[in-house]
Amino acid sequence: MIYILLIFVKREVNKVVGKLGVVKFSSGYYAYVGSAKLNFEHRIKRHLLKKKKLFWHIDYLLNSKGVEIKKVFYSDGAFEHETARKMSIFGFKAVKGFGSSDCNCLGHLFYVDDEKKFESLIKGIGFNRYI
Repeated sequence: MIYILLIFVKREVNKVVGKLGVVKFSSGYYAYVGSAKLNFEHRIKRHLLKKKKLFWHIDYLLNSKGVEIKKVFYSDGAFEHETARKMSIFGFKAVKGFGSSDCNCLGHLFYVDDEKKFESLIKGIGFNRYI
């Protein structure tokens, strides 16, 4: 199962993110493309927790004050890396290296400058809203 988290960053955040070092997150919306091969619901519940062991890059961002998951989308038919590439093709700017240490994608976190355009595009490639 592939999922996309729509995340809102209330104010600029500078955060050490694992081996990426300090990453600057401007205020606004971001979309994170991830996968849950076994238990989708468990993965989403984990992402929603504020207190957890920081393991994935996304954990570091979600653990920050003023950062909140606003919506979750999912697809049974999509592929994680293909979806990340489509986000770039759609014109969303990737945070370089974020969430993509195990692949050759530019990143799996994207700045979303137009929430309505984002939702329309991902629904057009087979994503449905979960939360």
